[in-house]
Amino acid sequence: RGISSDGRPKRPLTAYFRFLKENRSAFKEKNPEMSNVELVKKIAGAWKELPASQKQVYEEARKTDWQRYSQQLATYKAQLTPAQTAALKEERRKRLAKRRSFRAKREMTVLGKPKRPRSGFNIFVSENFQESEGISPAAKLKQLFDAWQKLSSSQKQPYLQLAEDDKVRYENEIKSWEAKMVELGREDLIRSGRQKPKKNSAETERAKASSHESKAKSKLKKSEE
Repeated sequence: RGISSDGRPKRPLTAYFRFLKENRSAFKEKNPEMSNVELVKKIAGAWKELPASQKQVYEEARKTDWQRYSQQLATYKAQLTPAQTAALKEERRKRLAKRRSFRAKREMTVLGKPKRPRSGFNIFVSENFQESEGISPAAKLKQLFDAWQKLSSSQKQPYLQLAEDDKVRYENEIKSWEAKMVELGREDLIRSGRQKPKKNSAETERAKASSHESKAKSKLKKSEE
């Protein structure tokens, strides 16, 4: 309880990142018009052209820091109880899972994956969110949820129809997108249900008939008992 990875010793910087940290301000001062991306590229170029003897200075500093880090890490781990060690492992697992999830979402955005269809309630919220009462987003959402619950079936129908239209839009777009992913060799991104071969209509009818027959036999057996 109360343990956190915040107290864990920080890994030392690599030779390059040490060079970047020490020289960023100077490069920024000489090139104020550059964006951060352009600035980092320029510093990376300077590092690449740096003589081996000068790079060695940063490498030696990294080795010294790494020795100190190893000692601090050993001391830190020695003071942990088994429960704290397990808690830190779980914290790290969750952090890595969150990072993987973020990367996966970012990849889907880059690859242009279609947005999932919205529900009728989602559409209702998007159309009325700005005008709804509430001092916070959560309060607005609660007010809109209550309002949605009070709508009659006929009042909800336009939103439900829009939701159905959005489903059609999504299915058309996702099929096209998945076909593109197959061409790119990214079958791992295809919905699992679409990878399984569908039964033909004859097999489907036979399966239905078999199911009906089984139900009929079960009813007959119960009636005889």
